[in-house]
Amino acid sequence: MNILFAFGKYLKQKKNKANNKMTRFDKRMRQNQTVPCVSKGGKMIYTITFNPALDYVIKSKEFNTGKINKSQEEYIFPGGKGINVSIVLKTLGQETTAMGFIAGFVGNEIEKQVQKYGVKTDFIEIENNNSRINVKILEENRETAINAKGPYIDSKYLELLYKKLEIIEDEDILVLSGSVPNGVSNSIYEEVCKKLEHKNIKIVVDSTGDLLLKTLKYKPYLIKPNQEELEEIFGVKILNQDEALEYAEQLQSKGAQNVIVSMGSDGAVLLDENGYSYKINALNAEEAINTVGAGDSMVAGFLAGHEQFNNYEKALQMGVAAATATTNTLFLATKDKIEDVLNKFR
Repeated sequence: MNILFAFGKYLKQKKNKANNKMTRFDKRMRQNQTVPCVSKGGKMIYTITFNPALDYVIKSKEFNTGKINKSQEEYIFPGGKGINVSIVLKTLGQETTAMGFIAGFVGNEIEKQVQKYGVKTDFIEIENNNSRINVKILEENRETAINAKGPYIDSKYLELLYKKLEIIEDEDILVLSGSVPNGVSNSIYEEVCKKLEHKNIKIVVDSTGDLLLKTLKYKPYLIKPNQEELEEIFGVKILNQDEALEYAEQLQSKGAQNVIVSMGSDGAVLLDENGYSYKINALNAEEAINTVGAGDSMVAGFLAGHEQFNNYEKALQMGVAAATATTNTLFLATKDKIEDVLNKFR
């Protein structure tokens, strides 16, 4: 708790020193207006993060519970699956807008951190609350995480989100990823798909359970369960890539157009909308120092790769390259690291 208090105090001090303060009027205007993010005729990739966070990462030689511990290094990163997708998309040169919900001084810092990576933002601010701070303690061979639950999202804020979604145009892409916080039902992704059904939008769903399954009748452009999530959906144990493709085919038969299954050190498989399947092995798994954000990086790499090459095989390669590059960094992949990995496919 002392860590959270100190970190919160630090953020409050940063906020008070800021030159450009947002007035209450500015906040009300922001809540009720949409933000045009791309010139007419361009394609925008939107992401929604329902419960973003600041990740406070501490490196410690040895962490002992119940005792005073000293850190070696500290880092602050924006967290949330949709945010991760947007940051990697921008790294790969794609125009992207991060949407979702933020609250309080922590939420303001999240937005500032996301914008630092060149990502456009169009968040909804929740009053009288704070976005969450997650604490991650990294030792040489172990990681300890304390994830906060985040603010309660009232229905009036969901209505504001639906209003903002009206700016999404035909041919744009919307990425729905991750779990949902307090106040949000597991049918929220289904509701978003339903409200956008009349538009020619590519919807990507990276989640599991009912959040994912309820969207299939709306024929999402891409879904990306990982191996564990796929096993959970079907109540089975998947032993290899061929078996993963079999269950991917079942999800496709329920409506998904393209299905990627990420399999960690076993690579990934893709079943595309034309019925072709692709298998790819993982690269440099022995060098992995971080797995957080790898799946999000795969989604971003796939979308960016398909925009660049209009080829599903090359898109999958870009996705795996982005995921692999992220596992070799403390946060998310850089463009140079992605290109280094991608060159191994050539």
